[in-house]
This record gives sequence, C-alpha cells and structure tokens, in this order.
Amino acid sequence: MPNLLTINGGSSSIRFAIFKRGRVPRRLLRGKMERVGADGTTLTVDTGAAAPQQITLGTAQNGAAPTLLLDWLESQPQFQAVDAVGHRVVHGLLHADPELITADLLSELKDMVPFDPEHLPREMELIEILKHRHPKLPQVACFDTSFHRSMPLVASQLPIPRRYATKGLQRYGFHGLSYTFLMRELERLGDPAATQGRVILAHLGSGASLAAVRDGRSIDTSMGFTPTAGLVMGTRSGDLDPGLMSYLTSAGAMSAAQFQTMVNHESGLLGVSESSADVRDLLARESSDPRAAEALALFCYQAKKWIGSFSAALGGVDSLVFAGGIGENAAPIRRRICAGLEFLGIDLDESANDRHQERISTAAGRVVVRVIRTDEEAIIADLTMRALNLVS
Repeated sequence: MPNLLTINGGSSSIRFAIFKRGRVPRRLLRGKMERVGADGTTLTVDTGAAAPQQITLGTAQNGAAPTLLLDWLESQPQFQAVDAVGHRVVHGLLHADPELITADLLSELKDMVPFDPEHLPREMELIEILKHRHPKLPQVACFDTSFHRSMPLVASQLPIPRRYATKGLQRYGFHGLSYTFLMRELERLGDPAATQGRVILAHLGSGASLAAVRDGRSIDTSMGFTPTAGLVMGTRSGDLDPGLMSYLTSAGAMSAAQFQTMVNHESGLLGVSESSADVRDLLARESSDPRAAEALALFCYQAKKWIGSFSAALGGVDSLVFAGGIGENAAPIRRRICAGLEFLGIDLDESANDRHQERISTAAGRVVVRVIRTDEEAIIADLTMRALNLVS
C-alpha cells in the first residue's frame, strides 16, 4: 500500500508523520522541527525502532524551514511511496469538512491570513513548496475549526454590531483535530458520555483550550475568533479587556502590530514568570521564584474557572479529559486544577494521577477523569484518506 504524509505547521514548530495507508493507518515515522526562526533549530525523528534521532540544524529562518524539512523528507525511503499529503490548517472559517487543496482553495486560504497571521503563513509555505516540488501530489486541508461548527449561535456570536458578522467576525474555536481524536478515544474506551453525555475536554499545552461537548457535539470552547483567546497559555495572553489595547496604543506605548506580538509571543506564562513559557521549568523554580509560582497559579485558576463555566453550560459533567503536553504529563497541574471541584463530582485518585494512568478519578467520583494522549496526525491521516476516497 502507498504511504501518506501528514504535516502540522505551527508558529514555531512543524510536526509531521508518514503513515502506511490502510483502514487503520499505520505510522512509519513521526517527527518535529522545533525552534523555527530561533537559534538551535532541531529536527527530532522517531521511527519506533530505536531511540528518537535528533538533528541540529543551526538557525532555520522561517522562510527556510519548509525547504529544510522537505529536503530531509525527500531523502527518506518512506517518502518515495507517499501519494497524498494531509495538512492541519488552523483556521478554516466556515469550512466544515476536509478539502482537496485546489487553486481556488489556495487563494481563499491566502485571504484568510489576516484571521490567523500566527499560523496560516507557515501552513501556506508548506503547501506551496510541496505543490512546486511535487505538482501531481494531492494535498488535503484538514481544518482545526471544523469540530466546533456545531456550536449554537449563542456560543459563536460576538457581542459587537451585527454588520461585522457578515465579514466573518465570530467565535470559531480551535484544537478541533485534537478534540476529534479525544472523542473517538472516549468512544473506543466505552465511555457512554462520548455519544450521550456531557464531556469537558482540556487540551493543555503551549497553546491551551477547553471544549464543552454534549452528545458528541461541541457546544462551546474557550478559544474564540483567534487562537489567542481564552485560557492563559505559554506565550499567549488568553482573554484580555479590550480596553487594554486602546490604552497601550493611545498612550504611545506600542503600535497595533506590537500589541499583536506582545499578546502572542511575550505574554502568558512567559510574561508573568519573566523566565519561561514551559510548565516544567516553572514547576522546578516555583519554590524559589514567586513569579514562577504566580504564573502556575494563574494557569490552574483559569483552567478551573473554564471547567466550572462549561459545567454550567452543560448542566453538569460526566467526563473530564486532560490532553496536550501539560495535560498528559504534568500531574501537579492536573491536581491543582481539580482541587476544589469536588462539588461537581470530581474526586481525583492521587496515586493514579501521579502515575499518569488513563483514568485518574476514584470509583466513588461521579465524574470520570481521564488522561488521553492526543494524536492530531492520526486524525489528519484518516480525514485525508476519506477526503480522497482512499479508505477501502
């Protein structure tokens, strides 16, 4: 069977994987290019056969990163059998299904860049360089916003003059590919809430969001018009009083472009701690650095508030799922978020939580609390095959 390449381009990293096509795609290798545009750009590759291989690339400037990645991929024997490519596209506006990337869709994606200047330019670079080098290779866009297309108007509408809604200004929500995987896993695990129940999904990583899901359909999410909104994140501010931008720009402290840079790259855990956007670093420093402790407290407090608000929107909660780099690996963070939520029926099993077990709630708790390792690439592979009618 031929192979399929998946590409997940972020603002400072590019994840990729090659799958052997089949009813259930089989992963042949996976990798990640990190610190794109900064010193010490690295390429880490895992074939599953041995310890992951790490290649230092020096400084891969933003424009050079896609070329360097494709140069490396083309040297791999698994790439020679690739006959389709699936891309994660963060912002899809009103697109609901994965789509074959045509000249018309490519033009539309370019028009979407102002909606997501942090991710779409990188994604466009990856699409276009593949198109230039391999013009006959079909490419599919898998939109991160698709999962949330089921949100009701009350959750997607912005409280601004209605005329702006016709220009596409609304709450969209993101992390949809991750949420799709998590809901499929819940169903595979036999959790009845996956299809008939109330689920809160917490994708907590350098980019973080939560989603409220009822009967398998998204009804609300913390991110909104852009992925900068919602919960405080690694370098993103999350929700802010809109008056802050007016104050900072009118006071001459910064331009609109500088404000955009601040809220996306200089804020969040990094801005509050003034030392790191990485929860692992902050946990190691919190006993001696009050700023690190304050950043972690803010993150956990806001995550707790979102769980409480989504419980109200859902009329209760049956299952809570932690995923993402922080959600999957930081037991102290999960513990602090869940502390004080006993009134919802959340009762954490401390031992199971410390061991990162799949279920970390006690049998007595009304809410099943799980840790599930998300896999966006597997969803991209599946959606791409379905979009191209490659599923036998």
